[in-house]
This record gives sequence, structure tokens and C-alpha cells, in this order.
Amino acid sequence: MLRLLAASALALTVGLGSATGARAAEFIIGSELPLTGPLARVGQGMNEGIQVAAEIFNRTNGRHTVKVITVDDETQPAKAIAAIEKLNSEGAIAFTGGYGSNIIGPASDAAERLGKVYITSGGVATELSHRGLKTFFRINNAAGYAKALAGFYRDQGIRSVSVLYSTREATQEVARMLEKDWQESGVTVTMHPFDASVTDFKPIMHKIKVIDRSEAIAMIGYENDYVGIIRAARVFTPDVKAIGGVWSLTTTKMWNDFPELMNNVYGTATVSYPPKFLTEQESVFAEVYSEMFGKDVDYLGIYGYVQSTLLFNAVAEAHDAGDPSTEGIIRALRSREHETLIGTVRFDEGGDNVNFSHRIGQHQAGQIPIVWPPEAETGPATFPGVAW
Repeated sequence: MLRLLAASALALTVGLGSATGARAAEFIIGSELPLTGPLARVGQGMNEGIQVAAEIFNRTNGRHTVKVITVDDETQPAKAIAAIEKLNSEGAIAFTGGYGSNIIGPASDAAERLGKVYITSGGVATELSHRGLKTFFRINNAAGYAKALAGFYRDQGIRSVSVLYSTREATQEVARMLEKDWQESGVTVTMHPFDASVTDFKPIMHKIKVIDRSEAIAMIGYENDYVGIIRAARVFTPDVKAIGGVWSLTTTKMWNDFPELMNNVYGTATVSYPPKFLTEQESVFAEVYSEMFGKDVDYLGIYGYVQSTLLFNAVAEAHDAGDPSTEGIIRALRSREHETLIGTVRFDEGGDNVNFSHRIGQHQAGQIPIVWPPEAETGPATFPGVAW
């Protein structure tokens, strides 16, 4: 299968090269990621996808290769800026990576000042695509996450939800989108904001149990937040039908690290586990991912792969068209729709993927079936179902 893909890619690139006279080239791409610090787990997952994207591009393009240089931003905004500047000094012509809107914001600002494309899937705050930057691109957004969790709970007939959310920009935005969606549908919503430094969620969980008495809990935060919230829930055992969240929750990494906490928990997910792939592109990705890392894929790897593949292809297309500048790369990214592992991607003038939508998965004894929307289901939801 990989040989077939390589043959078709070679035919395409040879044709392009013949038409433009472009020479084979090695493209240096910078990757800025949180490989240490609080977001290290998600950064490492995304990095795996980026590495697979580079491997597949190098095997299949037929003319050009990419060299990815990675710098750890240590989950710190200032070090993310420094990473972009370091990568630029080492010859990077564009950037992929980033996680956390508060980190991606300054990192992509730095890329804009340098006049180079920055593409990500790790930050969903709407403001990121409304800054007037011409070099910023992302393949997902807050609305796609909120619609998925809101739709799933609504379809389960849940009539009241307690929302625990971090007051960081992206998490707060998703929480407010959920609040608006559910309230407009007649669902009772109780909001519980918490500072990013909070680690003890027992006071909030006590309120949920004795005051809210909601039918479900929604967690809008990050990995450490989810762990703390579920641990508090296991102490107070609120009488709810479901507990769910958004990014970085329904992953094999979370199950492997916290199996006693994750069973029956819902969260946004791109692919089931074990993964079920139908297209040639999906199968090739899974094959190479397993070959490189000795495990099945999860959605963080898929996102890293998709964003980087789009960038690598755009860089190659711009080069073969005789315009290897940033403007040429931008034109290649925006010129058409791109068929990817997360569906059709089309970028608007702000760099947002206007087609983004998400799915809901559920931890089920080490597996993660897709349980919503109905057309994407790979298994039924365990409902009611909680982690205690």
C-alpha cells in the first residue's frame, strides 16, 4: 500500500518538477512543542504525529525531503518565543507544533514577525484566528469541541449539567459556548470556574453533589485538571449519569497512566482505539506510526500528522510552482480544500479550518469506541456510566 502511495506521489511531483524546472530540495521545518512541563504528554503525542508526517513525506514525495528540527518550549510562553527564534536561526522556513492557546499565541506572533507560516492544532481560542495574522493556520477550533460535547449530552437526554472549567482563555471560551448551547436547548447549567493553579477539586465536587444535583458533569480543562476532578468525584460519588470533557482526555496515554480513573469517561476523539481505518491514507499513516513507535495511534498523533502533512505539501507545492516564499506557501494552503484524516480542511482568511467538527469517544476498559455522532459510531456508549 505504501509503495502504491509512493508511486502516485512520485508521478505527481515529477510532473510538477518537469513543468516548473524546480530542483529537488530539502525543506527545514521547525517544530516547537511542550516536551516537558505540565503539557508534556500532549506535546509528545503531537510530536509522534509530526515525525510520522515527515517519514511518510520523505518516503513518498519522490523529489523533495523535509528535515524537522524540534525545540522543547517546556510549556512556557517565553520559551516558546525563544524556540521559534532559535528554529529560525537554524534555517526553518515554516513552523509546526504548539500546544495551549496561551503558548501558541506568542509563538505564532513571533513567527508572524519573522514572516513565516505557523500551523497548529493545539490551541482553539477564537481570538487566535482574529488577530489579523497572515501566517497563522490551525486545523481545529473551539466551536468544534463545544458542539460535540453539547450534542452528545443533549442526545442522551441530559437535562442538567455542572460545568467545571479552567479560567484560561481557551477553556473558558469552550465552557461559555457549552453554557449557551445547553441553555438555549432548555438544559439547566451550573458553572464552576477554577483557577489554573487549583489542584483540590473536593470543595467544588461537594457543591455539585449536595447543591447542583445535576445529571452530568462537564470538565473543560487539561490533563492534570481531569485527574484532579475525577479523583474528587470518586471521593464524593455524585449521582450523575455521565462525566466528560474535551481535548487530551480520551487518549490511550490517559488510560495507561490512570486506568482506575478513566473508565466510562467521555471526551472528544478523532479515532477509535483500537483504531479502525477505512481509507488508504489512514491505513498508511497507521502502518508507519506502528512501525516507528510500536503502538496504535491516538488523536494527538493524528492532529500532529495532519497539520504537518498540510504544511509539508504546501511547501513542496510552492517550491515546484516557482514561488517558495512564505506567500507561496500561504497560497498553497488557502487555494483549495484538503482531504485529510480529520475530514476536509479549508482555511479562511484568519487561518481557521471552517470545516472542523469533532466526535465523542468513551473509555471502555482500555478501548475507546467513537460513540457520537451516530454516523461515526464504532461502538455503543455505556450510558449511564461513570468512573466510580
